[in-house]
Amino acid sequence: MENKILVTGISGFIGKSLIKYFEKSHGFSLKGYDRSQSTEQLTNQKFAAIVHLAGVAHDLSNKNDWGKYYKGNTLLTQDLFEAFLQSDIEVFIFLSTVKAVLDGGDHILTETVTPNPQLPYGKSKLLAESYILEKGWPNKKRVYILRPSMVHGPGNKGNLNLLYNFCKYFRFWPLGSFDNERSFCSIYNLCFVIDELSRRRDVESGVYNVADDTTISTNEIISIISSKFGKKIRNLKIPKSFIFIGLNISSFLGIDSLKLKFQKLTENFIVSNTKIKLALGKPLPVEALEGIKKTIDSFE
Repeated sequence: MENKILVTGISGFIGKSLIKYFEKSHGFSLKGYDRSQSTEQLTNQKFAAIVHLAGVAHDLSNKNDWGKYYKGNTLLTQDLFEAFLQSDIEVFIFLSTVKAVLDGGDHILTETVTPNPQLPYGKSKLLAESYILEKGWPNKKRVYILRPSMVHGPGNKGNLNLLYNFCKYFRFWPLGSFDNERSFCSIYNLCFVIDELSRRRDVESGVYNVADDTTISTNEIISIISSKFGKKIRNLKIPKSFIFIGLNISSFLGIDSLKLKFQKLTENFIVSNTKIKLALGKPLPVEALEGIKKTIDSFE
């Protein structure tokens, strides 16, 4: 088997983290995918696996139109998968998202839930998933579609960074009345799963959620961050009805991104990782709270 893995999106947050992880791992090196090359050229190269991370990320400002999502998430995946089928490469790992199934909700998300995404980002990822599953692949090849919950880690500029900066300058948290349960995915756990799937031959192809073992509420994260600053952040329990009125006004004024950010910070989104853990036969290396603390520590 070749000891090189081809990675698309290697310059992004997850790609950079994967490089660091594999530098400490054994037996494999990573090579970035050059978009100036046609995907057909992959058939002439020797790799152990393709890890497809590249794509158009979820844009909370809603500036990305459907065409951009479709080209960056659906068509690119289709082209790469076709090249994979024509090559001697044995493993294809596609990084999808839980948003390809649902945009939120109170029930536990498993791999058996019928997908019903409402936003362009999730729809474009689901179309890519569907293409792979409907196309099929020879028995000698292994194909994995990973649906991670919100991925975080050192170098990430997502909502955790937003919360960190908020707590840095303010002594109150206005959304204390929303006590949610949310699944996160430590970058260390995601890299561990990708590493295992790229090396092993005993894990069945299919769709797998990737998430930490336990959920963490936004209020808990605020508490962790406030302890880092050595100050008490007051949880203001403003009536939910007042918050919703404010959000409706912002939507009326055309500021839809505020409502989407609010949803990500306060919604329940519980993701089951039972299937991937059973398939690997190993526990995930980083506990949820430990992973959150590592990410927050990196902001310093």
